[in-house]
Amino acid sequence: MRTLVAIICCLFVATSLQGQKKKREPLNAAQMDKIAEAGIDPNARVGLYTQYLNEHADAINALSKRAKSEARASKMNDSLEDFAALLDELGDNLDTLSDRKADFRKSLKPLTEAVPKWQGILKALIGESGFDLARKEAIESSEDLASQSQRLLKEQTEYFKQHPDEAGQDRWEPK
Repeated sequence: MRTLVAIICCLFVATSLQGQKKKREPLNAAQMDKIAEAGIDPNARVGLYTQYLNEHADAINALSKRAKSEARASKMNDSLEDFAALLDELGDNLDTLSDRKADFRKSLKPLTEAVPKWQGILKALIGESGFDLARKEAIESSEDLASQSQRLLKEQTEYFKQHPDEAGQDRWEPK
């Protein structure tokens, strides 16, 4: 009886472990180290995210030109998921920097100029069953980032116009 219970428990554990999907990381170790080194420097941090998103967008664009295959669809799905995750991660960083009243206008301008290029690449992709959901999620994330970056650029410009003594700060500190 104990043996039967042990076997059933092992089967449940094996089944649950098999069902867990390994979480993909959109950045490699060197890129994560560079982001960490940028630390609280808002312009460097946003600039790095913009650079890495450009690299991901270029990779997606290159994949789109390859012949259709199951391997290409799988690689495209992974790339689109990574791209959407990185877009969302950047959006979270922008929220944090904005809450700190950090001056990151210098890096917002290139970001707001890059987002339409990324959206063009995503929208030009012809949806396939292997990556259509990931494509739609990446488009939604890019639209969210586009509106967020434009809104923040406007807010930042207005805020630092009213508070010129705080321009260039990494975070707001009470005086």
